[in-house]
Amino acid sequence: MTRVIAITGKGGTGKTAVAALLIRYLSKKGKFLLAVDADADTNLPETLGCEDVKTVGEVKEYLQAEITKPKPDNPDMNKESILKSKVYEIIEEMPGYDLLVMGRPEGSGCYCYVNNLLRGIMDKLITNYDVVIIDAEAGLEHFSRKIIRDIDDLIVVTDASRRGFRTAERIRELVEELDSNIGRIHVIANKVTDANREELIKLAEDLKLNMIGMIPLDPKIEEMDIKGIPLFKIPDDSIAAVEIESIVKKLGF
Repeated sequence: MTRVIAITGKGGTGKTAVAALLIRYLSKKGKFLLAVDADADTNLPETLGCEDVKTVGEVKEYLQAEITKPKPDNPDMNKESILKSKVYEIIEEMPGYDLLVMGRPEGSGCYCYVNNLLRGIMDKLITNYDVVIIDAEAGLEHFSRKIIRDIDDLIVVTDASRRGFRTAERIRELVEELDSNIGRIHVIANKVTDANREELIKLAEDLKLNMIGMIPLDPKIEEMDIKGIPLFKIPDDSIAAVEIESIVKKLGF
């Protein structure tokens, strides 16, 4: 059965870096993995070292234009086939994983029909994989629209601040309000130091947040970011990579 993990969090917390590190570790462990960039900023491909990717958003715009054109025979089936073939075309096959980029939100007009077609396609697509890792938006728009219906684990990445943990708490409340099909909610504190570690543990306990990991402030990540080196190439013994291994074990892999 496919395990679907979504990673969210406010901007600047290192959400995409955490997603990339999880993708790196699980793919190296032999999991057949689909990485989905569902953030409108689309930073995951660059973090993974994959450039010039096409997006589902571009495909949806193309299909939206096609909807106004008359089609023979069974128009719905024809449009679904077009969208499915286009989605499969833009999946990037990378060493150890596949990558699908959602892209920016759609433009003017109602995309409900296209979204319904895409929902059915994604339902079938993700069953081809052992694990699906989604780098999601903080606003959880993709969950509220239910393009991807079922999430087994939602990981909220926060920085080492009280405001960041409060954001994690609000995301948890939003998920509950949406009545979405999300199984477990976890929190990862990123850029943690020895000076604030104990305080963050207590803060998570006070807010009743299930914190499954604390990634230390890793100078190697900062160095790689400045030099434009993909996180997929981070050494196994870096302090962030070591903590990711611990997190994956806590997730039950």
